[in-house]
Amino acid sequence: MPTQEPPLAGVRVIDVGTRISAPFCAGLLGEMGADVIKIEDPRGGDFMRGVGPFLHTEDGSDYSLWWAVEGRGRRGVTLDLRTPSGQDLFRRLTSSADVVCENFRPGTLEAWGIAPDDCDPNLVWARISVFGQEGPYSDRPGLDRMGIAYGGLLNLTGFPDRPPVRPGVTISDYLTGVFAAQAVLAALYARDKSAGRTSQEGGAVVDASLYGAILRVMEWTLAGQDVLGVTRERQGNRLSTSAPVDNYPTSDGKYISIVGGSDANFARLCRAMGQTELASDPEWTTLAKRAQRSDVINDIVAAWTASLPAEQIERICIEHGVPVATALNAMEILNNKHMQERGDFVTVDDSVAGPHLQQAPFPRFKGTPPVTPSSAPLLGEHNREVWCDLVGLTPSELETLIDQGII
Repeated sequence: MPTQEPPLAGVRVIDVGTRISAPFCAGLLGEMGADVIKIEDPRGGDFMRGVGPFLHTEDGSDYSLWWAVEGRGRRGVTLDLRTPSGQDLFRRLTSSADVVCENFRPGTLEAWGIAPDDCDPNLVWARISVFGQEGPYSDRPGLDRMGIAYGGLLNLTGFPDRPPVRPGVTISDYLTGVFAAQAVLAALYARDKSAGRTSQEGGAVVDASLYGAILRVMEWTLAGQDVLGVTRERQGNRLSTSAPVDNYPTSDGKYISIVGGSDANFARLCRAMGQTELASDPEWTTLAKRAQRSDVINDIVAAWTASLPAEQIERICIEHGVPVATALNAMEILNNKHMQERGDFVTVDDSVAGPHLQQAPFPRFKGTPPVTPSSAPLLGEHNREVWCDLVGLTPSELETLIDQGII
């Protein structure tokens, strides 16, 4: 990009979400330069403050490192949205903003009088919920696991002879946050592009459901069902349509992912294993033949990987042009030279945990240094800065509202 200024400099985002999805959406916008202000309940704050792992501090309290990551890059204020005074302050604050990110159960903001129709019409809203703002299931309670279940991913994750296994991270929350942020950017572009050209208001409401984000990435699952009558089921790490493909064990107790499904990659893998005769064997010459007896060919590859350490397997495969990657743990990631040189880590100077490494903003613009996220705020840390300097309360009004439990 031709400028060093962050792309979203000058954009203000109000994060009125909790847990992961809406705050993650707001955080992504903040990492592109937006000013993010997080609203928390004064009676304890965001749920993520109480989720471990914890750093045990000198004063005897526990500090969530999950919160340190998910709360970073924003200013923090407190506000009781259940009160008329809190709702009035919310409307006043959002009148100076561009975006609101929220993930309350549908109908909650309407009941409080702070829904899109109650606020500035030029706001872009990211409204995240499990089942969407409308529809027969819209008012159902739920969390990430309901999203992966109803979106179809849970049914496909794991081995066919065992119960479904949830992915290792809260993927529907994070994925929905990404999709919502993408839609917010499109809405901001459309709003600003049409400014001055139309008498209509320029705001928009993004209706992003957790199950919908999962459903969108389900590959051929629905088309296969509709056209072929094929109900996709769990396959573990191997594929019914391609072989050899698996996460193979190594002699040093690790697992290494190898993709040798295509004819070209299979031939390269055979050379890497020193078993070139397999590539010309009529039993294995086509992808279809290998897929029909996938367990046999995968077991041949597994026997080879089990005889060598992961680092050596990876080196041999790379030398022969075979797609390969070792399954890395957190320590191995932090020590990975490629990631270090690409700037995949950032040092966040957290006000409680101190300077420590976290994931860097992603993606990044070439030629524009990424925004270094600020520390996750203490509960109500920026109350005076926002409510007085930005909204216009006097210090005495602020103190009265704090005493009343509204802020």
